[in-house]
Amino acid sequence: MMGVKLVDLSQEIYQGMPVFPLHQNTMIFPNISHEESIERIGFPFATNNLLINEHGPTHSDATYEYDPGGKYIDEMPLDYFYGPAVCLDLSHIQPEDYITQTELEKALNASGQFLQKGDICLLYTGHYNRAYGTEDWLNRYTGLDYEGARWLAQKGVVNIGIDAPAIDNPLDMKYSGHLICKEYGITNTENLCNLEQVANMRFLYFGLPLRIRKGTGSPVRAVAVFIE
Repeated sequence: MMGVKLVDLSQEIYQGMPVFPLHQNTMIFPNISHEESIERIGFPFATNNLLINEHGPTHSDATYEYDPGGKYIDEMPLDYFYGPAVCLDLSHIQPEDYITQTELEKALNASGQFLQKGDICLLYTGHYNRAYGTEDWLNRYTGLDYEGARWLAQKGVVNIGIDAPAIDNPLDMKYSGHLICKEYGITNTENLCNLEQVANMRFLYFGLPLRIRKGTGSPVRAVAVFIE
């Protein structure tokens, strides 16, 4: 009998989690307790409230985020958020350096995989494993240069994912990865984790966004699916 294996690629959401400086801090607080609910309606319901930025935890961007003429998250095709995926191992690249076309080509060849139109490409940099919870997490990590990002887009990739706060190197004030996403009308997924478990593999990826009206992005529960 055919089995299915899931690998969770999503960060935990919790109050105090590291968030990009421009964004709202994540806050989680009680809405009603079991005791309060029993008193009010005679049954024990407990719920919390969330105050969270669309781009706080593991999330995907709407093209509107970086393009005033782009689509909101509820307008984007779901095909951008699920489908065949490849994860490339770029964990040897130092934080001050960039993910270039040459590095991507080497990683793809080393993986023995291929990229084709409609694929999702995840970039394993090792940053989550090395730096999550430290001061370096938000400030010091590698990212795509313009030519590297363009190479992925020209291959037909519709979603570029990374295990870091952004697909851009924080030293890059041109925001090259997002610039390419704007030019090609594609999305990216940031703050992934556990990519070492899927590096050099091809699998089915799911990272569906919430249907937020006029959303600039959305938290996703990203998973890799393997059919065994």
